[in-house]
Amino acid sequence: MTDHLDVLVDPAPRDLHAFIASLPKAELHVHHVGSASPRIVSELAARHPDTKVPTDPEALVDFFTFTDFARFIDVYLSVVDLIRTPEDVRLLTYEVARDLARQQVRYAELTITPFSSTRRGIDERAFMDAIEDARKAAEAEFGTVLRWCFDIPGEAGLESAEETVRLATDDRLRPEGLVSFGLGGPEIGVPRPQFKPYFDRAIAAGLHSVPHAGETTGPQTVWDALTHLRAERIGHGTSSAQDDRLLAHLAEHRIPLEVCPTSNIATRAVRTLDEHPIKEFVKAGVLVTINSDDPPMFGTDLDNEYAVAARLLDLDERGVAELAKNAVDASFLDEAGKSRIRDEIDTYTSAWLAP
Repeated sequence: MTDHLDVLVDPAPRDLHAFIASLPKAELHVHHVGSASPRIVSELAARHPDTKVPTDPEALVDFFTFTDFARFIDVYLSVVDLIRTPEDVRLLTYEVARDLARQQVRYAELTITPFSSTRRGIDERAFMDAIEDARKAAEAEFGTVLRWCFDIPGEAGLESAEETVRLATDDRLRPEGLVSFGLGGPEIGVPRPQFKPYFDRAIAAGLHSVPHAGETTGPQTVWDALTHLRAERIGHGTSSAQDDRLLAHLAEHRIPLEVCPTSNIATRAVRTLDEHPIKEFVKAGVLVTINSDDPPMFGTDLDNEYAVAARLLDLDERGVAELAKNAVDASFLDEAGKSRIRDEIDTYTSAWLAP
């Protein structure tokens, strides 16, 4: 698909690339459907020939070129429409886990939008069974632990919010791997406060709050997510850099930002990588995690996002390792699991740097 990183020249030294490639990692902001590889998209498009998504990988390059965030949403929903059966769901989930494992991702919180599938006729019980079957198989075969964030597709309105919170809180349906509740889709024209009752229900059911905010709108959207949705992490939060008081609040309360550099350029949320606010976040003491968002759609992966972040923040191997531990610390993994991955990162880094 489109290589949005052609504009970069050596985003990190070659030895640092090698270090990143084998570094144990966690990922906190990566979308289920948005992680469909070109091979899987082509296969699904061939299964469902009535779609407008091309089956030819070369044609997919043009299809996945974005002019703005609205175009990205349109393309994303076209791929969502390819997921029509429980078998499609299972295939996608398992293959996403395979790609994560290839990048040494030990733990990932995968954002899933069940409403997009149930509204297209996939039985809700079959949907839950499909993602859980894939999760367990992936952990057994690849060693990658997956957990779920069920998110509201903001463009679908309050109907989708009601359906998503029902699926997330019904004890007869709620999957074992579910840990958090989110809100995605476009922000413009989709104010965060209207979703407060749904987040209240999810939080009461023991789920963590992780809405997108401040990606394509200003810092007030982030404040709204914190105030009304009780956000524990912020998806993107790009515009937070425009508000010093907000940065201070995020830093003081250790509310992490899920930063996705290449995504922000591809969707035009940020104009150029050199203008990306990640430097301001770190300077203000905000806990920053590095993520890939919708990697195949943006011609990237998590390894590449770490390389980009290393260049922007001028990090060496130890700095990159600390960045990787940020994601572990900000995750909803249990403390024993966090400690295990942190130790693995430290052991790997020490061995790499040993004379």
